[in-house]
Amino acid sequence: MDEDNAMSQADQALVDTLLTTLGNAYAPYSNHPVAAVMECPDGQQFAGANVEVAHYKGLCAEASAISAMITAGQRELAKVYVMGPGEHLCTPCGDCRQRIREFATPETQIMVLSHQGGVLKTYTMETLLPDAFGPEQLPPR
Repeated sequence: MDEDNAMSQADQALVDTLLTTLGNAYAPYSNHPVAAVMECPDGQQFAGANVEVAHYKGLCAEASAISAMITAGQRELAKVYVMGPGEHLCTPCGDCRQRIREFATPETQIMVLSHQGGVLKTYTMETLLPDAFGPEQLPPR
């Protein structure tokens, strides 16, 4: 594997947070736990796990983490980390791609990690959700 394709490794403290959060996910219906961490430009991090409910309209891990970030008064994403139950890519769903878009900049990195902390794939907002609809498409308030 050449250097351009070499898998990078996430910080162990971040991996530990994701693994703990993954273990706390409430996914009794799908058995597909997901964890996410939203990192703001100042380095603050907010973790979230998916929460399923009996009527199948639960809360995704990314939405959970964004909610914690917003509750804390933050409004911009520098990095997004997502970890699923296996070693395969567990990318954000369509709804969460739009949620991330709301607070992302062109420089925001979205990374999908393995349980060992290897970065399986890194996306920009443009590669994750090309030609996305955002606040700038709405008329000024």
